[in-house]
Amino acid sequence: MKAKKGDWVNVYNIVLKPEERAPQVPDDTKKVPLETWVKGFIQHDAEIGDNVEIVTMTGRKVTGKLVEVNPSYTHSFGNTVPEVFKIGLQLREILFGGEDHE
Repeated sequence: MKAKKGDWVNVYNIVLKPEERAPQVPDDTKKVPLETWVKGFIQHDAEIGDNVEIVTMTGRKVTGKLVEVNPSYTHSFGNTVPEVFKIGLQLREILFGGEDHE
């Protein structure tokens, strides 16, 4: 996939190789590199896998390997917990006297 100058993209970098990790980090952490993924606007046309420069929303310039064009957010706050809805309704009743007093 190609990215055109100005496209919203995601780049990847290895910040520290395993042998460069601090000695005080846990052993399982020391075995893997410290990695970053940063989103921003690409500064020149490129293809996936190319090293590119981006400018983030805060204006920071970052270089890295282009891994995605037009990335989306895929995180969530987890599964629905029905008990939380009940707590919210009970709290509304206690604080405001229920739905009739909004």
